[in-house]
Amino acid sequence: MAHSKLSAAHLFSHLPEELTKGLFARSRPVKLAPEQVLFLAGDPGDGCYHVGKGLLKVSVASPAGGERILAILGPGALIGELAIIDGQPRSASVSSIRESELNFISRAVYEEFVREHPETNRHILTLLAQRLRDTNSIVAAASFLSIKGRVALALLYLAEAFGQDVGDKRILIRQKISQSDVAAMAGVARENVSRTLNEWIRQKLLSRVSSYYCIENKKKLESEAEI
Repeated sequence: MAHSKLSAAHLFSHLPEELTKGLFARSRPVKLAPEQVLFLAGDPGDGCYHVGKGLLKVSVASPAGGERILAILGPGALIGELAIIDGQPRSASVSSIRESELNFISRAVYEEFVREHPETNRHILTLLAQRLRDTNSIVAAASFLSIKGRVALALLYLAEAFGQDVGDKRILIRQKISQSDVAAMAGVARENVSRTLNEWIRQKLLSRVSSYYCIENKKKLESEAEI
């Protein structure tokens, strides 16, 4: 099974722009300092957050105390949106990587919005179906991919979320991501990530440009992420 593009769309991204603006107009601003916790797994699911500025990570902790990063999110992303549908506790923890500015949309505001605009439900069902497909791909990757495949999948995810085409089919990941972050995303030891990235740099599959990773050969990286 080939690498499946992770959906960057959030629950409101397919709504008409005027409706989205109307919903966000009812939000309240939230500011985070670097490395500040937004919420922890198990906290009440009382609403969602729209990222206006900054960078955040979504993670879960293992029983042994390790961390697995599920996603790294930047401007335009929506965080915790499932809670506004079912009101269940947070399934993962979210904290800022750098100073961030968000807008909080409470569950009560969202429910009022849906009552006023019932067509919202159709868009939400479409997005939830895509999320389920993405989750299936992630589970398959975690079950069957090699260490290199997992690292490749993490880099492809980052390229999709933050990539910039800089010519000659090269993609610059416009976020400073550490090897520890890549390791936490891939679910492998940092030493294995370091070895893999250095090997790909020697093979000119990957490069470092002013502290940013640049994918030099996306097709080859995608082949590494195939099951």
